Amino acid sequence: MAYTDSNVRPTQTEATPLLEQVETIRLEANTQLDENQRSELGQFMTPAPLARLMASMFNNLTGDIHLLDAGAGVGSLTTAVTEEACNRFVKPRSITANTYELDTLLTEHLKTSMQLCQHTCTDNRIDFKSNILNTNFIDEAVTLLQGDVFSERLAPRFNRVILNPPYYKINSGSTTRQQLSSVGIETVNLYAAFVALSIKLLEDGGELVAITPRSFCNGPYFKPFRQLLFGQMTIKQIHIFKSRNKAFKGDTVLQENIIFHAIKEQTDNPITITSSSCAEDKEVSVREVSQQNVVCRNDPDMFIHIPTSKEDGDIAVAARSLPCSLNDLGLKVSTGRVVDFRAKEYLQMEPSTTTVPLIYPTHFKQGFIAWPKTNSRKPNALKACSGTDKLMVPSGVYTLVKRFSSKEERRRIVAAVFDPKKINSQQIGFENHLNYFHNNGKGLSLSIAKGLALFLNSSLVDQYFRQFNGHTQVNATDLRSLRYPTLKQLKQLGSHYKSKLPEQDVVDKIIEKTLFCQN
Repeated sequence: MAYTDSNVRPTQTEATPLLEQVETIRLEANTQLDENQRSELGQFMTPAPLARLMASMFNNLTGDIHLLDAGAGVGSLTTAVTEEACNRFVKPRSITANTYELDTLLTEHLKTSMQLCQHTCTDNRIDFKSNILNTNFIDEAVTLLQGDVFSERLAPRFNRVILNPPYYKINSGSTTRQQLSSVGIETVNLYAAFVALSIKLLEDGGELVAITPRSFCNGPYFKPFRQLLFGQMTIKQIHIFKSRNKAFKGDTVLQENIIFHAIKEQTDNPITITSSSCAEDKEVSVREVSQQNVVCRNDPDMFIHIPTSKEDGDIAVAARSLPCSLNDLGLKVSTGRVVDFRAKEYLQMEPSTTTVPLIYPTHFKQGFIAWPKTNSRKPNALKACSGTDKLMVPSGVYTLVKRFSSKEERRRIVAAVFDPKKINSQQIGFENHLNYFHNNGKGLSLSIAKGLALFLNSSLVDQYFRQFNGHTQVNATDLRSLRYPTLKQLKQLGSHYKSKLPEQDVVDKIIEKTLFCQN
């Protein structure tokens, strides 16, 4: 149901800036919301400094603005755009704000915010109209895109979009997933669904600014979303925060978030990369890079790299210059087959004559696997029987990589060598929180495995990996996307890997000398 503003002017202090007035509303609304429900549904409303930063990214706020704000909350983002437009030298003729918000508690606050926007626009001789839609944005957007003859709004005019969408996983068999598929959108999270629908509803030449988790930058699940994003839009600016908990200060948001500004057109113009400690930070680093440095043309997965400094750019050049893919090396990487909660009946805390070693990340020690682990909270063994045959791999030398790095670890990628001489067994189980490098399902030579582990534990790989991976998860797809040294170089690297992994500075010197300083 659409809502048009009342003529009753709210009583607010004239000296208080518009967005600060709405910030007071946001803080009050926060106290009325159920904290557990907010976290569960990914409802994190936009603080004023962050909203102001996002609104400032729009290139053009002139003419007739038809704004879409889906998941509007109390209207902080729409208010920020209104304030920004009113403060610019060339002002728009009109602003039509289309705000979607399901929570009826928030829509009451949203009405007040829109009244404030209307009166500020009146003071600046700008026509303002708001449509507050207390309905499901996905339902409505899908209907609009399908051109349902029963829809009341067949021809939406959105030429500006600003979003802080909800962060919530979409189940594969859900109605939501089916709705999205019906309009050509395949994604696993609501935030990407909101952005994708908004892109499709945006007019050609229109602008979009969104703050989302950085997880869409890599990984197979977001590949269709990246294809849609770069197939229809050109990214103009990406802003990242140096600390993952600074964007939504006051809320328990631990994902690494980015803001991106994109235009619905295809150009080859450079992308501006900016970074700051928080939205209020006046010391913002700015760097322009080519689109090729953000998304490589020859990358079939379309991973998004965010080099924020010249050093990052140099690291990317060095990492991409390496000669081999995993296929070139004849190697593969897979995820451990043992999902422990699905194999509970076969797990044993201690090994016996009827079990095989079960390797977890907890068994990593000084670059090798130390098994069994005494007093471990994780099982050390997997029962060998017909029910576990497909969960095991033949004994051999493998390079293992943790799929999740802990906060205490300095590197995102943590690798170790599984040496069967240290663990006597015909078969092994690798738990699902591990990736393992292999040769068509079999082990590697010890020198190659050591060389791979040393390479993957280097600062070069760590710093390059962080440019496209904004979380602590390391997927097999991520590892396949990397370039690698030749087999000869890997053997050379492995020759420096003795009874334990060398110290970090030594690892990095070996990498530099072996890969980049030879004639």
